[in-house]
Amino acid sequence: MKRRCMLLAAVFVLCAGTATAAPQFPSKPVRIIVPQTPGGASDALARIVSVKLSEKWGQPVVVENRPGAGGNIGMEAVAASPADGTVLLMTYVGTQAINGSLYRSLGFDPVNDFTAVATLATLPFVLVSRPGATFSTVPQLVDAAKAGRVTFGSAGNGSVNHLLGEMFNADAKVKLEHVPYRGAAQALQDLLGGQIDVVFTSLPSVAGQLRNGNLRPIAVTSAKRSRTFAQIPSVAESGFADFDVTPWFGLMAPKNVPADVVKKINADVNDVLRLPEVVASFEAQGAEPYPRSPEQFAHQLRADAVKWGGVVRLSGAKVD
Repeated sequence: MKRRCMLLAAVFVLCAGTATAAPQFPSKPVRIIVPQTPGGASDALARIVSVKLSEKWGQPVVVENRPGAGGNIGMEAVAASPADGTVLLMTYVGTQAINGSLYRSLGFDPVNDFTAVATLATLPFVLVSRPGATFSTVPQLVDAAKAGRVTFGSAGNGSVNHLLGEMFNADAKVKLEHVPYRGAAQALQDLLGGQIDVVFTSLPSVAGQLRNGNLRPIAVTSAKRSRTFAQIPSVAESGFADFDVTPWFGLMAPKNVPADVVKKINADVNDVLRLPEVVASFEAQGAEPYPRSPEQFAHQLRADAVKWGGVVRLSGAKVD
């Protein structure tokens, strides 16, 4: 009996030692891949969060930009990374929920080849014109489009800017003429120059120009007004009650990341999103913290992939 107790005690000690020795996530640096160029909303939000996660984890959290092919280069790199949680994708609805329907051929599945980890923020888009435009409200824009030619610029076929315009056309029963560019910055440059009439774009990308009067805001695309720019009405309150597009941003990982790792990252990210300094930094970008569980994030991605897939088909946009 005594020997049996000693053996059981030895087994207990060994098990306890093994549990103690198990590495706690993360045991090495973490990379956040941003599939867009530096300076955009995804990049800014990723850098805000990475600093706080690095402090919390005691490990470097490095933001790495891998732009190209509408976000597909960075997304494919993450999909092919080890499924240990140390490589994360900074994503948003414009790539994760749209690219699967937009591109004819992808080397990965934007929905099924990733693990939903944590949502970070929502960020409304805004419909803008130049100060000299003959319209300054949604009803005036609709009247102008019914009376003659009105153009809208986008970052390219199938971009969120493009699809928002097509959604507006369908809801308002008008035909704003689409003018695609190689990026939103080029579209905004031509808007300022008078070559096109309006652009749907992310609020942070034009915040400075709205404040200094270089651009005129017409409406935000979210159902409710932005807390940062509360003076700008929404499309919904301007006569189209069902119009509500509020792009989300979040972190994803390769598929098959262990559930306990996903749970830890999610909990730590949600803690970061509650920090007053992070809330303030997000609001300076026009974004609002958006903490959700991995399950809620996965459900939202699947629902949005269906929703935006329908808009892509309606627009007829396809990219080889």
